[in-house]
Amino acid sequence: MATLRELKGRISSVASSEKITGAMKMISSAKMHKAEQALKQLLPFRRQIELIIGNLLSTDAEFSSPLTEAREVKRLAVVIWGSDDGLCGAYNVNIFKQLLEAIVDYRQKYGDSVEITVIPVGSKITKAVQKIATGTVKCAPVEGVNSKTDGEAVTGFCQELQRRFLAGDYDRVDMLYMHFKSVSRQTPAREQLLPVTQEAFVSAADPGASNRPCIFEPSAEAIFASILPMLQISVIHDVFTENRASEQAARVMAMQSANDNAKKLFDQLQLEYNKLRQQSITTELLDILGGQVK
Repeated sequence: MATLRELKGRISSVASSEKITGAMKMISSAKMHKAEQALKQLLPFRRQIELIIGNLLSTDAEFSSPLTEAREVKRLAVVIWGSDDGLCGAYNVNIFKQLLEAIVDYRQKYGDSVEITVIPVGSKITKAVQKIATGTVKCAPVEGVNSKTDGEAVTGFCQELQRRFLAGDYDRVDMLYMHFKSVSRQTPAREQLLPVTQEAFVSAADPGASNRPCIFEPSAEAIFASILPMLQISVIHDVFTENRASEQAARVMAMQSANDNAKKLFDQLQLEYNKLRQQSITTELLDILGGQVK
């Protein structure tokens, strides 16, 4: 049975843990809101690109680009986003499960001989991917790119993926990440990045674009060839930012859970301490009374 001193030490330790988890929750919450604001700031740029593509699609011109070239899939790349830091609950585990399901789907669709190159973003997910990197599954992290990367490095990362697709290193490039919806809800998302599909054009098209008369210089085809890589860059920027927001949201929930558990444990220990203290006082009183009777 624990002594009063031992219980007091445990209570002090749990109280400290409760303060730490509470502080970490506040920090993660602030980072999550910062990532949310970054998503809102990225939106106008992407919307403008989508508006231009919508206007292009409203014309009768035929558009083509090397980035839209569909070919037989023998070499496939999957970019998967995770975290570089821990204490975010099952965040990386859920993404990794999505990757395992995707690999099964790819082999069913393209055959067991398809070469799958997984490009992990984040040290935690990189360690998980390296454990399954055997045979036709390869792990190829990009040096200098992690879950906290932003700005020009993200643009360079996207351009490198485009270059390798055009060079024939990959016949298809997919993305796996957590789509941020709210602090309590992040859902796994799998999207095709390359080659660009007709569905991407449809989602980019502005319903009101056909009502806007536009003059294209030098030509609609030349603008399309220039704007398509920019659309993909904006998509990659969005995914990096969504990953940061989702990671911090998962950490907020994990710290909240840890904080709640610490509070419950604190209350239990405090109750046990009070009972033991009361028992000790009662025993002392009985000893005193027993001495007086004698």
